[in-house]
Amino acid sequence: MIMTNKKWAVKRITVNLAAQEAEKLEQYCQQTGRPATDVIRELIRGLSTSEDNK
Repeated sequence: MIMTNKKWAVKRITVNLAAQEAEKLEQYCQQTGRPATDVIRELIRGLSTSEDNK
């Protein structure tokens, strides 16, 4: 992610989820008290890419 003067350079995306996926995300967020945005960002950061090996 490109850093700017702000904390984050933001790109808004829309994700289509199946009903079961949305429900699971909502339940997880309720149980942990965390917003969906934080949960999704954490999951994305955990993805491995070829850039990680450099």
